[in-house]
Amino acid sequence: MSGRRRPPEESLSRCAEVMGTSPPPVAALALAVAAAACCSLRGAGAAPAAHEVTYLPGLAKQPAFRQYSGYLHVDGDRHLHYWFVEAQSSPAEQPLVLWLNGGPGCSSVAGLLTEHGPFTTQPGGASLEYNDYAWNKLANILYLESPVGVGYSYSESQDYQTNDTEVARVNYLALKEFLRLFPEHSKKDLFLTGESYGGIYIPTLAQWVMQDSSLNLKGLAVGNGLSSYETNDNSLVYFAYYHGLLGSRLWTDLQTSCCSDGKCNFHDNANLNCTLAMEEVIRIVDESGLNIYNLYALCAGGVPGHYRYDNGMLVTHDLGNNFIRHPIRYSLRQNLLELQGGKKKVRLDPPCINTTAPTTYMNDPQVRNALHIVDNAPEWQMCSFAVSHGYKRLYTKMNDQYLKLLSTMKYRILLYNGDVDMACNFLGDEWFVESLGQKVEVSRRPWTYSDENGQQQIGGFVKEFSNIAFLTVKGAGHMVPADQPRAAFNMFERFITKQPF
Repeated sequence: MSGRRRPPEESLSRCAEVMGTSPPPVAALALAVAAAACCSLRGAGAAPAAHEVTYLPGLAKQPAFRQYSGYLHVDGDRHLHYWFVEAQSSPAEQPLVLWLNGGPGCSSVAGLLTEHGPFTTQPGGASLEYNDYAWNKLANILYLESPVGVGYSYSESQDYQTNDTEVARVNYLALKEFLRLFPEHSKKDLFLTGESYGGIYIPTLAQWVMQDSSLNLKGLAVGNGLSSYETNDNSLVYFAYYHGLLGSRLWTDLQTSCCSDGKCNFHDNANLNCTLAMEEVIRIVDESGLNIYNLYALCAGGVPGHYRYDNGMLVTHDLGNNFIRHPIRYSLRQNLLELQGGKKKVRLDPPCINTTAPTTYMNDPQVRNALHIVDNAPEWQMCSFAVSHGYKRLYTKMNDQYLKLLSTMKYRILLYNGDVDMACNFLGDEWFVESLGQKVEVSRRPWTYSDENGQQQIGGFVKEFSNIAFLTVKGAGHMVPADQPRAAFNMFERFITKQPF
């Protein structure tokens, strides 16, 4: 299959054009649903044989389940790469799950190859091993490389500047195009899931999906999600202090300068003394070399700088969503952009994460061929500098989106957090869920799962409200399934099968 191929009918582009690029108010949503329905009339068949992955390099034994990889063509020149793995047993009876990694600008294939996919890359990136706790043992899972410009997704224009509402719209179109290609999944229970900046991607996408009566949306789950910049920032200071990162002198300065009437504002406080104290906090949390994704894990490669050079390529680790309004964070980004000036190649690596294995594997020519990647696609990177630094953040919190979903009383919603993550810490998401004002159904309590010996172990803590739950995973960082695969598998199973936590 040639990845250069355009959609067979020009009607797809014409249908997409009527959808515009504005944020999705109710009228725009209704128009989008109608346009997508128009596009879906182009015909339906079985899963596209040309997209099937018939042989995947690096595996000692090829899987018994089917998998597909290719491009979803939307909006004329936008081509989103997907990798779809069917459920390992009874795929016709299992739900459909969409997974999105965050960033913004990081590939969802990382979720497949390093977190909960059916196989994980091994050191060196030449081979794969089967994952005992793969989520496709429970569901059919679609990994979508979004936004365009991430991973192997591309557009002819190569203009990869985008924003929150545009990404939600394009992801909705991509989902509809996937279901046109795979009509056997169109009526299945649908779950939208993701992590990190998926805290923005998933609820904004859900707003589009919930308006489409042809889709059977049942719920959404977000792991270590960015749900509110304010609660994320304010809670992280408490997290840092009570995990021993901030000394008593600094804590006293913070309380004195940033707090009044029993309330602290570490997020956008204009007090000069608070700003100076927060500079110390940011240097400790974000810049000292601690693993921001897992406080208790080592930093792969040692203490990273904000940028370095690798064979003439500028490598940066600036993926932070914390304290983005603070002057020190703005200054760091400006310095990076100045360093980047005139350079054609910039690589964006998550801090303290070894990306060698998945990057090596995905760039293997045989793997690219097996996954039907276009010949002129650039090399695969876990995160895209162009997308990340051209991305416009339109939302600062997701309260309205979740309240609209909750008002229907139709969807099961789970926000879960590894409890040693500092990028999107558990306390901030707990505060966020509580701010939604939903009725408490089950008070905060431990939840348990069976270990490999059949003994019950505490997986973390959970608090359940009407149609939404907040859950922590003990000892996990930002990428929960990578750190605690067995507990994460148990949590995911309970979520999609509607079992109590």
